[in-house]
Amino acid sequence: MKYVLVSGGVVSGLGKGVTASSIGLLLKASGLRVTAIKIDPYFNTDAGTMSPFEHGEVFVLDDGAEVDLDLGNYERFMDIKLTRDNNITTGKIYQFVIDKERRGDYLGKTVQVVPHITDAIQEWIERVAHIPVDGKPGSADVCVIELGGTIGDIESMPFIQALGQFSYRVGSGNFCLVHVSLVPVVNVVGEQKTKPTQHSVRRLRGQGLTPHILACRSTTALDENAKRKLSQFCLIQAENIVTLYDVPNIWHIPLLLRDQKAHEAIFKVLNLTGVAREPSLEEWTCRAEACDLLHEPVRIALVGKYTGLSDAYLSILKALVHASVDCRKKLFVDWISATNLEDSTAKENPDAYKAAWKLLKGADGVLIPGGFGDRGVQGKIIAAKYARENRIPFLGICLGMQIAVVEFTRSVLGVHDANSTEFDPNVKSPVVIFMPEGSKTHMGGTMRLGSRRTFFQTKDCKSAKLYGCKSFIDERHRHRYEVNPDFVVRLENAGLSFTGKDETGKRMEIVELPNHPYFIGVQFHPEFKSKPGKPSPLFLGLIAAACGQLDTVLQHSSNVDSCGLSKAVGTDVLAIKAYNKKAVIKAAYMPEYVYGSLNGYHF
Repeated sequence: MKYVLVSGGVVSGLGKGVTASSIGLLLKASGLRVTAIKIDPYFNTDAGTMSPFEHGEVFVLDDGAEVDLDLGNYERFMDIKLTRDNNITTGKIYQFVIDKERRGDYLGKTVQVVPHITDAIQEWIERVAHIPVDGKPGSADVCVIELGGTIGDIESMPFIQALGQFSYRVGSGNFCLVHVSLVPVVNVVGEQKTKPTQHSVRRLRGQGLTPHILACRSTTALDENAKRKLSQFCLIQAENIVTLYDVPNIWHIPLLLRDQKAHEAIFKVLNLTGVAREPSLEEWTCRAEACDLLHEPVRIALVGKYTGLSDAYLSILKALVHASVDCRKKLFVDWISATNLEDSTAKENPDAYKAAWKLLKGADGVLIPGGFGDRGVQGKIIAAKYARENRIPFLGICLGMQIAVVEFTRSVLGVHDANSTEFDPNVKSPVVIFMPEGSKTHMGGTMRLGSRRTFFQTKDCKSAKLYGCKSFIDERHRHRYEVNPDFVVRLENAGLSFTGKDETGKRMEIVELPNHPYFIGVQFHPEFKSKPGKPSPLFLGLIAAACGQLDTVLQHSSNVDSCGLSKAVGTDVLAIKAYNKKAVIKAAYMPEYVYGSLNGYHF
């Protein structure tokens, strides 16, 4: 087993996750089998109880693990399915060691950080690295490990000590360290400053780890003077120093690494030269270039609670991008804070109220994502009603589906006090209720989580057609509340159709309005399984409906060409190549989508 460790220095949010994902993609494109591990130094057992404002979205795996959003990047780039053990946290490690101590495994010993915690970390990495994640039997060839946080953080020290020991344990030729660091440009002098990276590497060496490859984040490519300085002061060969400069979209990052021969440097360190081939990235290149050429816009209004931080909805953003590229449209997401649509905001902040409604009315489609708590719920109900009454394409996810059902119950059935028990425990008309198997005393890991099966009740509906007229689908869930089955018959008699249910037939999974251009709500999270070239069917349906292509997509939902784009709406690859000879590729997305653009976003 070979190991590639990706660490970060100077500041957080440099894009270690995308760098690790891109390295994994390069290795996989070179004929190697890959797996990935993310180390998060916080004491939480998992990310399940952390605020999206503080940590970004909680990504959910097939086995129900609530993990860091970077594991979503790994799955999307490398096309793998990870497990809960692929996310290591300080909380997990300490719990593991304490459980062993209580069983008496260390009987007679004084349990300490070194060697007990550090040994546990190494054993965990070695064990998980051998778990296949690509659907094939046997272990992977290379394990990519991302160390969260920044070198110098107190909470990272046990992991750095353990990884230093691990590098000697597996031996030279089996361990490669890629250090991602910042090379800022001081505007006054316009010079790329290497000193922060020099200090970061020095601190890394002082803690027992020696970087083999330096990946420098900067706004532009490193000039030769900066590269020479870094090589001299960091004691790293110049050819092992690569620049990760800002690009139009993150799909260019693997291409950037390939063009700078980063894969060859990794192969040399890991003694894989002659074993691995040159990376084959034709399909990936096609998709990245196609994305840059898009110019016809499609506007999606995302009405949510955490709109102040895009990372809170990262997988949703990615799923929208995957679908918009497939439909040859340039995506614009209009962020709408749900509270700004409410009548109370009209009185307290009329400018915010008018701006929110202007965005909603100018959107081609409306998406209400999942969330928790009652803040902004009324605004989401208003948005769902607007989309339903004005026949605007609508997709509700998790809470978004429940919101759509509550709104329909109030507006169409005339049950004006209908609500969810999440927001009003004493509501007289509980159209959404707490699931019987849920826990009201423990928050972490107690929801209905992971991959669950949904059975279509009819194949003559939009959702079933988008999924290729299958009898059932497996999608990932994360919820505590569900549609009250006592209301289902009344709702269906009024025109709402529950087209997907669980294996018991009592839990509602998909709801549609048959006489609406596109109005679908789902209890699961389809965004977690969307990948470049393999967009989530429901997101593809939303974008297609928003730009008038739904009928075509429904007819050709299973027809995919070699570029990974729908033949019905895909991009002409030859046209791309011809265009690239004549013009400079321009950004396809809004500025905040630029890779690692040091403005609070990281992908």
